[in-house]
Amino acid sequence: MATTSSASENTPSTADAGHFAPTLLYTAAKLYYEDDATQAEVAAKLGTSRATVSRLLSEARRQGIVRIEVIPPSTSAQDDLAERVAAALGLTHVYLSAPLPAPTPSKPTVDLMGRYLAPEVSKALGAVGLVPGDILLVSSGRTVYEVAQFDLDRIPGVLVAPTVGGNDQPEEWYQTNEITRLISNKLGGRANYLFAPALPGADLHSIIHSDPAIQRVLDLWPQARCILMGVGAPPLLRSDIPRFVPTNAASLRDSVGDVCSRFYDRDGNSVEFPGSDRLIAVELAELQKIPVGIAVAVGDEKVAPIVSGARAKFFNQLVTDPSTAQSILDHVRPDAEKDAP
Repeated sequence: MATTSSASENTPSTADAGHFAPTLLYTAAKLYYEDDATQAEVAAKLGTSRATVSRLLSEARRQGIVRIEVIPPSTSAQDDLAERVAAALGLTHVYLSAPLPAPTPSKPTVDLMGRYLAPEVSKALGAVGLVPGDILLVSSGRTVYEVAQFDLDRIPGVLVAPTVGGNDQPEEWYQTNEITRLISNKLGGRANYLFAPALPGADLHSIIHSDPAIQRVLDLWPQARCILMGVGAPPLLRSDIPRFVPTNAASLRDSVGDVCSRFYDRDGNSVEFPGSDRLIAVELAELQKIPVGIAVAVGDEKVAPIVSGARAKFFNQLVTDPSTAQSILDHVRPDAEKDAP
């Protein structure tokens, strides 16, 4: 370790702060950056104050005695993971967020994910190339709702519409018009609201399509250029699910998950339930026709519905986190090994 002579020889007064001896600058920098001494410890060794040490370190950086390089983390491994998931599921693109922090009792994953997923959702939407007058559909659900709390790059003039009718539940993430409003405001678009229940009674259903205001929104669905949707976990494993879904229905035992409140099985076949013929929601077959379908989902409970939904072409892009991406590969690997000659 380098040493100095005496404090009186090497430590200038405050007035001479801009004229530190090079040897003193080097010694302070070596102690602090290479020997991991604190500023207080450096001050003690040099017989000066912490304020002077701070000035010494600043001057050492200014003169180039200390060179600090900020190196961004390598994204090659994450890019490779995204490409492997896209290839395994037949998707055109997979966007991976930064790793989600570990959940805590006061901050579960659902309260944390929006901040991390929103930048990648914004990137995915921006890559679509939407222009004024293009139609963007958005689903309800907790993940899309959480993403909608954060900034998205503006796409002025885009028409935003919900994919499913409303619910009478108190949770914000089931209020389809509210999510439509949030996304539209973030993008600088124009919201189109659907004033119809998700599952109307038989009498109302028979006349609902004759309402011009409702039909105007329903007519936007087949014209959509892009859709942003959440992916629901298997219905019988969920504690949080729309009230209109009869979770005691035997048919739902075959469901691996849902998109836009349309349930499907492991092979991507539609799973019906009592009353689902009256459901006001985009059909699975219509989802397959939308040019860009962006699914956003995280968590191990979403892996099976993501895999089945992607293979059924309900969406062709995915926004998720690295942990879920790896779980997807682990999930599909046994299928690949089984199919191998």
